[in-house]
Amino acid sequence: MEEPKRVKPYRKPEGERRGLLLVYTGEGKGKSTAAFGLALRAHGRGLRVRIFQFLKHQGARFGEHRAFALLGVPVEGLGDGFTWRSRDLEATAGLAREGWARAKGVLLSGEADLVVLDEATYPLRYGWIPLEEFLEALKARPRHVHLVVTGRGAPEALVALADTVTEMRKVKHAFDQGVPAQRGMEH
Repeated sequence: MEEPKRVKPYRKPEGERRGLLLVYTGEGKGKSTAAFGLALRAHGRGLRVRIFQFLKHQGARFGEHRAFALLGVPVEGLGDGFTWRSRDLEATAGLAREGWARAKGVLLSGEADLVVLDEATYPLRYGWIPLEEFLEALKARPRHVHLVVTGRGAPEALVALADTVTEMRKVKHAFDQGVPAQRGMEH
């Protein structure tokens, strides 16, 4: 009879606990969903959570907004919808800059233990938010504040700064088979 393999005993890491920077990026589905799952977990543990969405408009009522409202977790839409539908990209860019100012204020104040910057890579990629300013704010946040940044095409400098990076890779998607986005699945 084969002897069972021994598992190494758990050893507590020697570093101290601090706020983490997590980035969920890539072409696959699930970036925002992962961030919202983490927000749900944090809220369940008593952490103060704030969510800022750079593409969704203020007052959006997607499934996640409805659920977070029931839980008392603030979600703020900072955009005017999907950028590819914008009729005035300069106004859309202005909304992103104004939204970043609000999100940055919360991030730097330390009033939230977890801040989610959902779809923040888009205004970074479009140059609406200066990357260096964004990175400096992330570095300057209070030590206890956890931060999640989501969106496709995360800049390399953001990836380098992050503690944890997950890249979602699309293997297959129902949309490619002609199935439209559905309530409860994509929104």
